[in-house]
Amino acid sequence: MTLYDSLLAFTLAAALLTLTPGLDTALVLRTASVESRAQAFKVALGINAGCFIWGAMVAFGLGALIAVSELAYSILKYCGAAYLCWLGVNMLLSRGGGLTAAAEGSAPKAKQNGFMKGLLGNLLNPKMGVFYVSFLPQFIPHGQPLIAWTFGLVAIHVVLGQTWSTVLILATRPLGRFLKRSAVIRWMDRTTGTLFILFAAKLALSKR
Repeated sequence: MTLYDSLLAFTLAAALLTLTPGLDTALVLRTASVESRAQAFKVALGINAGCFIWGAMVAFGLGALIAVSELAYSILKYCGAAYLCWLGVNMLLSRGGGLTAAAEGSAPKAKQNGFMKGLLGNLLNPKMGVFYVSFLPQFIPHGQPLIAWTFGLVAIHVVLGQTWSTVLILATRPLGRFLKRSAVIRWMDRTTGTLFILFAAKLALSKR
């Protein structure tokens, strides 16, 4: 496989992965709809930072530990499931303040953790680590520098992810007035909270 073929194949594969609905998409959409676009961009940046950290683990061999160690995988898996469950329960118990409360200045604390939500959601997902460990090496041509290529491929994935997140965030703007309604905010919180709890259960019960 030539350098061009490797880059093209990875870009196509990463694009399909990015467009597949999942936890990251749900978190970005919920934040953009219920909180603000600024917070949604912070969530996206947190997710992307998590990708680079996973990439570093792969490049320096630490990611292989997650792939081969049952204990390490299980610890990360259950921590991730607990975190997702915590996020989901908080959304289910939310009273739907969202954008309205933020505008009134009554929820400043909730608007400070977008980056960490995205970062922790990504890092506490062992599937992401196993995916990078098994996926990235397939697109690194033989004889090429591992570290440089790993970070280069991760950068492509991040650019695709950020572009898709931007499209999702901007798509909420025409619906801004509708999305500010308390009933809609409550529905978004209940739906996304339930989805996160289902993701948590799926992660906790999953096998390699």
